[in-house]
Amino acid sequence: MHSSTTRVNTSSNRQPAGRPPILTALVAAAAFAAGVLIVSRLIATDWMLTPFLAFAAAAAVTIGFLHQSWTAPRFGPANVLTLLRLALATLLLLPIVQPGLATGEPGWAILTLAVVTLALDGIDGPLARANGLAGTWGARFDMEVDSVFALLLSIAVWRIGVVGPWVILLGGLRYLFVLAALALPWLDAPLPARFRRKVVCVMQIATLVALIAPVTPPAWSGPAAFVMLALLTWSFAIDVIWLARQR
Repeated sequence: MHSSTTRVNTSSNRQPAGRPPILTALVAAAAFAAGVLIVSRLIATDWMLTPFLAFAAAAAVTIGFLHQSWTAPRFGPANVLTLLRLALATLLLLPIVQPGLATGEPGWAILTLAVVTLALDGIDGPLARANGLAGTWGARFDMEVDSVFALLLSIAVWRIGVVGPWVILLGGLRYLFVLAALALPWLDAPLPARFRRKVVCVMQIATLVALIAPVTPPAWSGPAAFVMLALLTWSFAIDVIWLARQR
C-alpha cells in the first residue's frame, strides 16, 4: 500500500486548529466506536472489545495529529468518511481473534463489511474535492487507513487458514518500506504521483478481500496471493529504483 490520493484540507494561510474540527472528529469517533461495539456483538454474538479498543486507540492518534497539524476551518465530510472506514477496518480483528467467525453467517457479514470498506475508498477523495478541502493531511490519513486495512486483511487471511503466514507480506510490505527508510533516509523522499500505484493498491486490497470470502476455493487462494505479492513487490521495486537514482 504505497499510493495516496491528494485530498483534504489545503489552505493558503495556516489557521489554528479550532474547536469545531476537533469537536466534529470527537463526535464522529464516539459514534463510530459505539457502532463498532454493537456490530462486534451482533457478529460474534458476544461482547468482543478488541475492535472497539483498537478503533478507540487509532481514533485518539488521529485526533492527536489533527490537533497538531490541522489548517482548515472544518474537519470535512471526507475525513468523517475515512474515519468510518477506519472503524470498519478494525472489525477485521474479529476473525483474527476468533478465526471461526470467518465461516457461515458471521463470515458473510465480515466479507460484506470488507467490501463496503473497499468501496468507500473511492468516495472520500472526490468528496473532499467537491467540498474544496483537498490537501495533504487527508491524503495521508486516507493512505494510512488503507495500509491498516490491508494489514488487517492479510493477517485475517492467515489466521483463518486460507494462506500461510507469508501472506502478511501482502499487507505489511508498506510497513517494511517505512522501517527501511529509518535506516536509509533517501527512501523517505517524496515520490512522483503514478497511476500504477493506485491500480496496484486497489488490486492488492481487492485480492485480500476475495481471500476472506467463505466461498473462495482454497486451491486458488495461495496462487492468487502469490501473484499479487509479486505485483506489489514489482511496484515497490520501481519506486525504490527511482529513489535510488535521485540520491
